[in-house]
Amino acid sequence: MHKKNMFASVLVFFVGFASMAQGTTGNVPPPPAPPNPPGLPIDSGIVVLFLLALSFGVYKTYKLSKRAA
Repeated sequence: MHKKNMFASVLVFFVGFASMAQGTTGNVPPPPAPPNPPGLPIDSGIVVLFLLALSFGVYKTYKLSKRAA
């Protein structure tokens, strides 16, 4: 019975020692940086899209007013 208690004590000691030897307290690496945003230029495309939509709206309005009259 004495040998079992001694073996359990030594086992608990070495498990505790091994878990403390990992060194994760205080040496935590920083989280990875977020990915960069995509480099899509949308400034000039928005103006062109707006002008196309405006011209299409004017065309459809003219076409519908011409049909009604």
